[in-house]
Amino acid sequence: MVHPTNIELLAAILFALALIHTFSTSLFERLAHRYPKHGGLFHLLGEVEVVFGFWAMVLFVLMLFLDGKTAATTYVSSRSFIEPLFVFVIMVIAASRPIMEMAAHLVRSLAGRLPLPRDTALYILCLGLLPLAGSFITEPAAMTVAALMLRDNFYARGMSERFKYATIGVLFVNVSVGGLLTSYAAPPVLMVAGAWGWDTGFMLSMFGWKATVAVLINTATVSWLFRKELRNLPEREMAGGATIPTAVNLVHVGFLAATVFFAHYPIICIGLLMAFLGFTHAYKHYQSPLMVTEALLVAFFLGGLVVLGGLQEWWLSPLLMSMSEQAVFFGAAALTAITDNAALTYLGSLVEGLSDGFKYALVAGAVAGGGLTVIANAPNPAGVSLLRGHFADESIGTLPLLLAALPPTLVAMAALFLL
Repeated sequence: MVHPTNIELLAAILFALALIHTFSTSLFERLAHRYPKHGGLFHLLGEVEVVFGFWAMVLFVLMLFLDGKTAATTYVSSRSFIEPLFVFVIMVIAASRPIMEMAAHLVRSLAGRLPLPRDTALYILCLGLLPLAGSFITEPAAMTVAALMLRDNFYARGMSERFKYATIGVLFVNVSVGGLLTSYAAPPVLMVAGAWGWDTGFMLSMFGWKATVAVLINTATVSWLFRKELRNLPEREMAGGATIPTAVNLVHVGFLAATVFFAHYPIICIGLLMAFLGFTHAYKHYQSPLMVTEALLVAFFLGGLVVLGGLQEWWLSPLLMSMSEQAVFFGAAALTAITDNAALTYLGSLVEGLSDGFKYALVAGAVAGGGLTVIANAPNPAGVSLLRGHFADESIGTLPLLLAALPPTLVAMAALFLL
């Protein structure tokens, strides 16, 4: 029988409150309009990226009072914040104007070669090609580029709310499974790859081709369902600006590649970011405003998830380990909706003697369910941050997102479970 400490029990309660808060962000937005005197506070609490960071701060303050400064700071210092830091740095770099213009040029060039209307072809590549590219440039970078291209080419052109939710649902699921072609790009895989000896060859043969099938089916389905909206898109004005020299583009690509290569060395990532900010300032006439605020909010969200999630092992680990191989696949997919999928696989990596079938089922279920909610997969908050401004009330509902992501999630589950 599990006997949690007082702090573990308190952290579980706060984690539950954070989940309820995640589902209630639209309520805070309404309160901001009803009580404008405190509108700033309500707007802040209505930001989904603030939720877990806020409740992590509550936990830290309570730990200070209950256990003292040493215990509180020791716990926080024991957490690994490599992932939040990496997502912050990669978002800032990947969303820069030179990277986005190069990505847009490549995708538009490929779209022009497909025997489809240009907007439809562009939509298919944003939802299909870019998530799969996440296996090489990492999932957070793929999410950032894909979300920005979808925002500028579709969300900003008056699409229906149904289209917006269906698209973000497919995007989240496709990014979650699109990183399975390599052993370093998807956070839940990265947590276990070293411990279990999974290299890129293993990932490609056991996961990658199945994930590719799921991505293609999801993309083809949503494109067909909204074929009329895609055909009837209004014309848009192309953004202008100074032509970016090849040398500047290459420097940006170099920063992006170096950040991916040194993703697990936080000091190097910080140094790269500082150098990148200096370079963009020196050549600011070739830049658009960097997305520093959005990236910081996403990092704050993920950092809070790390702090709160680190004290959930007492109930989560026994729950997972009590399941059969088949049950753990479906259980992991469901549990991912309420906790980060990398946290689930990390707990699995700590257990000795797991069968190969159990290991596969745990990771497959975790990545298949990675699109169900904002907290299910580390890159999801980045997508929310970039796209929510084009939804009604500038807010993405948790339940509508869950319903939109459910069909592509079932496709991903079928591909990873049956093929």
